[in-house]
Parts: sequence; structure tokens; C-alpha cells
Amino acid sequence: MTRAWALPMLFGFCGSVVAAGLILRGSPGAAVALLLVFVLLAGVNSPLMFPRSIGAPEAERRSAADGRPVVFWRPGCKYCIRLRIRLGRSARQLHWVDIWRDPAGAAAVRAANDGNETVPTVLVAGRPHTKGLQRINLGVSALDRPGHAGCSITG
Repeated sequence: MTRAWALPMLFGFCGSVVAAGLILRGSPGAAVALLLVFVLLAGVNSPLMFPRSIGAPEAERRSAADGRPVVFWRPGCKYCIRLRIRLGRSARQLHWVDIWRDPAGAAAVRAANDGNETVPTVLVAGRPHTKGLQRINLGVSALDRPGHAGCSITG
């Protein structure tokens, strides 16, 4: 849980330190602007940007029942953020699994990616897809450019 919030907290702390330094130097306008930028960065990298995560077994059960894809993601992954932004409001229609909070989700991603925790990994009709996500018909929108690397943790 704390690992998911480490990057947003770091952005908040750094923004506060920089803003305090600017205020002490007599630049309150610049301090406010920079603090807003850091708060925005913290928000984009926080788990709050993504729909509520559920466990992998529950997501796969729901996907089998309603046919919606399962997206395995982790906080701080720029490719996951890009996917989430491109999906817009449609993202709420998918089942999201945070692999840092769900060991079963992390295991499913490793099984699909030769032992690597490469995200985003999208499970469509029981088949995992990691690269070239725009070719997958999620029923919501075109997703990503071909050949993106994804965020990977080699295990």
C-alpha cells in the first residue's frame, strides 16, 4: 500500500520544499505555480487516477461473466497512465488490477510475460496482451501505439 503512494508523496514533499524556498526568496507567485505543478504530478501518479482496483481472481471472474477486459497496472507506470488517459471515461468499464496490491495479479502478469512484471497487460477473453494494445478491440477506444515498451520489472 505504501509503495503505491511513495512517488506521489515524494512529489508533494519536493514541491513543498521548492515552494518554501521560493517564498523565502520573495517569489510567492512562482511558489504557488510550482506547488500546483508538483500537486498535479502527484495526482497523476497516484492510485486515485485509476478506477478502483480489485483482486485478479475477482477481475477474471467478472470478465468471464460480462466479457470486459482486465487491465493489470501499477502506480507510477507512464504507460499505464497513458492508457488510462486515452481510455477517458471508458476506463471505468474495465476491470483494473493493481499488481503491487495483489500478489495473484502480479503472478498472472509474470506468467503472461516470461517472468517479467510488464504493465499494462490487458487480459481480453482470457488471452493476455502487452504490446500493440491499439490492435486489441476493447470495445472502448484505440489504446496505444504499436511497439511501446511498457513498464517492466524483471523478476
